Amino acid sequence: MTEIRAACSPGEVRIAVTDHDTLLDVALWRPGCPDGLEDWHVVRVQKAAPALGGAFVLLEDGQSGFLSTRDALIEGALTAARVSRSAQNGKGLRLRRADMPAEPPSAPKLLERGPTPLDELANRYPDAPIFVDDAGIAAKLPVRLRPRLQRCQQAFDGALEADFDNLGSSEADLGLLTASFFPTPALIAIDLDSTGAPDFKGNVAAFPELARQIRLRNLSGTILVDPAGVKTRKRAALAPFFREALSGDPLKPEVLGATPSGLLELTRPRRRPPLHELLSSPQGQALSILRTILREERTGQTLTTSISLIKALESDPVALAEFISRRARTLNLVLDPNAPPASWSLS
Repeated sequence: MTEIRAACSPGEVRIAVTDHDTLLDVALWRPGCPDGLEDWHVVRVQKAAPALGGAFVLLEDGQSGFLSTRDALIEGALTAARVSRSAQNGKGLRLRRADMPAEPPSAPKLLERGPTPLDELANRYPDAPIFVDDAGIAAKLPVRLRPRLQRCQQAFDGALEADFDNLGSSEADLGLLTASFFPTPALIAIDLDSTGAPDFKGNVAAFPELARQIRLRNLSGTILVDPAGVKTRKRAALAPFFREALSGDPLKPEVLGATPSGLLELTRPRRRPPLHELLSSPQGQALSILRTILREERTGQTLTTSISLIKALESDPVALAEFISRRARTLNLVLDPNAPPASWSLS
């Protein structure tokens, strides 16, 4: 039976879609810091860039983005747009043209939020019940989803916690092979390896699990895969098998074939940020600290940490409010300018 399970902690909802013991999809939803995908805005044109196919625009909160359009835009003018790609990989928002509201505002304005990651998965699995372990998050869901909600004490059991945590690792077990993931600003490299003697059939057998890992981790953009133990001249013949393994991916990745050096090349559309970026960002590290304090029932009231984590916590008042409510005590944030970026202590 397919289920959607939403484990709630201060500032974050970890979402897993399961079919018995199989993990089908995952997502992270941060209500206090939404990723903005499909948000509807009125934006101001900052600088037209026809050579790049659009214009740089300014949003209500001061954030900038790039609006892709073939239309001529006047600098300083207002226009409507929707976010087609969240900020990620060091790059800002990407937007597309949208209809102006009936009563246009006189300045940049957020008109409507796009669907949350939980909304998106609920639409993808329309018959799946949604198990939520926090009444506050349940109340934020659209009315149409509420008949599917089921309250539970704990949305993730130990096995599901471990499966979710493993997605933050730079390696994945593919059965006969192991995949190592190397994200870079330009692309994602995946190295397949084995302690045995991998061959053509071994790579083909590993492709379904590799495709699942790419989907679960939300790896996107240009992806290069280095097969294990297959001669360069034979690697192009792996492409149809890899394409078949990826055929069920809702983002419809495209396998382009093998490069002259024998790397399998594919592209997967960028929409929401990849999981590794969400987990390793200052925001992800800060929310992990709050979850750890609650899980381990630590009693201190003063959190001393680095400037990047202090800024992340201060930028998400929803997370701090939920944390204080659950503990029924305040939390004092103290900056240690000499602290390493990820270090913290509670006293």
